[in-house]
Amino acid sequence: MDELVEKIRYHSTRYYDQDSPEIEDFEYDMLVKQLRNLELEYPLFKRKDSPTEKVGGQAQKEFKKYRHSRPMLSLDNCFNSDEFMEFHQRMLKLTGYNQLEYICEHKYDGLAIELVYENGLFKVGATRGDGIIGEDVTENIRTIKTLPHRLKGEHIPPVLRIRGEVIMYKSDFIRLNEERELEEESLFANPRNAAAGSLRQLDPKITSERNLKLFVYGLATDMDVVKKQSEIYTLLGQLGFPVNPHLFVSSDIDNIIRYQQEWEVKRDQLEYEIDGIVIKANRIADQKAVGELSNAPRWAVAWKFKPRRAESVVKDIVIQVGRTGALTPVAVLEPVKVGGVIVSRVTLHNKNEIERLDIRIGDTVVLYRSGDVIPKIEKCILEKRPAHTVPFILEPKCPACGSNAKISEDEVVIRCTNATCPAQIKERIIHFASKPAMNIDGLGIEWVEKMVDKGLIKDVSDLYHLDIHKLMTLDRMGDKLADNILKAIDQSREVEFSRFIVALGIRHVGERNARILANNFHNLQEFMITKKERLQSIPEIGEKVAGSIIAFFSQKDNCKLIERLMKAVTIRYLSVEKTMAGLKFVITGSLIKFSRHEIEEFIEQRGGAATDSVSKNTSFLILGENAGSKYDKAVKMGIPILSEEQFIRKFMK
Repeated sequence: MDELVEKIRYHSTRYYDQDSPEIEDFEYDMLVKQLRNLELEYPLFKRKDSPTEKVGGQAQKEFKKYRHSRPMLSLDNCFNSDEFMEFHQRMLKLTGYNQLEYICEHKYDGLAIELVYENGLFKVGATRGDGIIGEDVTENIRTIKTLPHRLKGEHIPPVLRIRGEVIMYKSDFIRLNEERELEEESLFANPRNAAAGSLRQLDPKITSERNLKLFVYGLATDMDVVKKQSEIYTLLGQLGFPVNPHLFVSSDIDNIIRYQQEWEVKRDQLEYEIDGIVIKANRIADQKAVGELSNAPRWAVAWKFKPRRAESVVKDIVIQVGRTGALTPVAVLEPVKVGGVIVSRVTLHNKNEIERLDIRIGDTVVLYRSGDVIPKIEKCILEKRPAHTVPFILEPKCPACGSNAKISEDEVVIRCTNATCPAQIKERIIHFASKPAMNIDGLGIEWVEKMVDKGLIKDVSDLYHLDIHKLMTLDRMGDKLADNILKAIDQSREVEFSRFIVALGIRHVGERNARILANNFHNLQEFMITKKERLQSIPEIGEKVAGSIIAFFSQKDNCKLIERLMKAVTIRYLSVEKTMAGLKFVITGSLIKFSRHEIEEFIEQRGGAATDSVSKNTSFLILGENAGSKYDKAVKMGIPILSEEQFIRKFMK
């Protein structure tokens, strides 16, 4: 039991506090279930600090703490129809009824939050934390586009507390991880952890870029006008909150079981991730009569879906060479269906991951789709390991060019250092032509590889010297396809500055950093000769990114390549005058005509800076409704204050 407690604590910290889980939810749930069963069997050995009595994680010290007026509880789980029936029988016994009405809804894989409204205006947003103390993430929650800043309707109580969940759509999760991979940052394990990590950003501007979504599902304020949980949803919708449409009310247990089975099959059709359904007593009176345990309500249960796993055999482990020379091991598998998708290749990331899994060619492995999106290998089945297999060693040698590779002190990635490596050249051209960069439609991996192998192109500048005769020398290249590729290349000859920066393939500079840089430099030449100190003075451009940019432009080959490109490409710069250069703005309160993100983008495009804290360097405070302590501080320091209307008249007219 002590071993289980420590193991659960470790994985709970990874999941709730660090947003970086090492095991899937189902495996974690099974550990908790095992401990709970042992505690029932051996109550004398149950620890007072048992995680079975605990809710969520700890509030992070970087955020101001927020105390919930009522505890934010977690939910007890069930995993099959028998366990659901046990829950139902307990409910009948506790209420004394022969039949109960339940409401069923999706169990989101997101981050639980509380929203506080005072006199109909959004005041505070906080995470669940440990259920008693959460993190005040108000400014980050304000960036969620579907959050109502002012409630609709009448008879709104002076203080209204709403419970809900912040989630990330699967498409946004994939886009975010693609951008992080481009910038060589660690990937989020699943949409839930991406949402949690995004909501816990210290800079709200980063949160606003993540396109988070919100669903609400409960009240933490008593309201006599609602007698049922289903009526709460109706009320929340009328107030202006986003409410999930897939609700189901029934007192027929067979229908509830069918609802669960239906969504276990249909969950792939949703834009967001669910890992089960939640079943609640629908009548508020029944909820109050049944009451709560220390960490969960008695009147609700989460019926979790079965984990989606599959077995396959590792046919080979190959090394993939990236555009920056990173050598990434990839497991080639016997094709297998996992969660409705055929998987035949899974990245193993780096040598540490290979050593952790002890994966070998010939092994039978267990696969799952992380966040039901990214395929991962969970473990090797040692009982099925063939005799005479040997550990796989990631050799420090590039498989594409034979050059020696090296590992830097601050990375676990092994890199090929040969700038003329054909694999790197191909990856750089593929990246250059990609949609976030030059957007050369139709120039996919197959044709890039053929062009490089044939000697038609040696770097990205050669794309602009291709003609129909050269393309027609490639196998299976037809007139129409060749013409389409040339047209797409021609269309890319005029490009926005931010896209051109992405296309250069500078390490750690993806779409977001490229937009920030494009807003802070007048032209490419100014960007190329900038100093590290100037780069680090730009909000969100840290030492690592700045160092990478300086290193890129210090290489003569890169500068010569840009020189060749500039003979074929015209960069389109922002035509906005830098009318706000040198001005620093702080926004407080809720804006009406524009979102906070829109105002910040307007300021940054014109050379100004939007910061989060009031200081002696603040030029103006933009005052919205329901302002907080920033207003008091600005008044005390004598900082000029502009209402939203005054800001519009002064800077937008």
